[in-house]
Amino acid sequence: MVSYIDTIYDIKKRPYTKYPFELCNYLCGRFGIKKGSKLLDVGCGRGDFLKNFKDLGLDATGLDIEKIEPTVSEDVKIYTCNFETDNFPFENESFDVIFSKSVIEHLKNPENLIKEARRILKPDGRIIILTPDWQSQIKIFYDDYTHVHPYTTTGLHDLLKIFNFKNVSSEKFYQLPILWKMPILKIISRTLHIFGPVKKIYKNKFIRWSRELMILAYGEK
Repeated sequence: MVSYIDTIYDIKKRPYTKYPFELCNYLCGRFGIKKGSKLLDVGCGRGDFLKNFKDLGLDATGLDIEKIEPTVSEDVKIYTCNFETDNFPFENESFDVIFSKSVIEHLKNPENLIKEARRILKPDGRIIILTPDWQSQIKIFYDDYTHVHPYTTTGLHDLLKIFNFKNVSSEKFYQLPILWKMPILKIISRTLHIFGPVKKIYKNKFIRWSRELMILAYGEK
């Protein structure tokens, strides 16, 4: 059987781009993540974000369900466990930052991930979660057959609050670096929402990521 990563993240279908670096750099700046911070990428996949966090000076480690040979960098440590049932293979208060993108929507039992993330975070450590926005992706969400748990901003916010994270925030997030630099352009992106939830994957990146939103949630231990 071919693995999920090899199928869904096949390099020919999803080639490497500069986007992971741009997102990692944006998150480090926005949330004040300093060089040398210990970061765990939960659901690191083929290592795109893991490599770029390391390139930005973070002490980054990966965790995934599958045993993966990193394809973007050999200089990384990747551990494995079942996010829904297992204790993460790290000591209490081991990390400054927990990062997880496009993972929690695959879990029937997200509570274990959040509980373990809080356990291994240092005091005042941060958790950053990105997941598809259910309201804008309702018609394509289950195109990935492993998606089992859709989220809204309220749902993800409440999940972090229930596990006693503080300074929690949750927002709809545009995956367009130009909007991070020039927020005024969101006016154009928001006008595209009058067409309702997306029904297909658009080839034009501006149209796609103006309508196909993510949820960005943040909390502190």
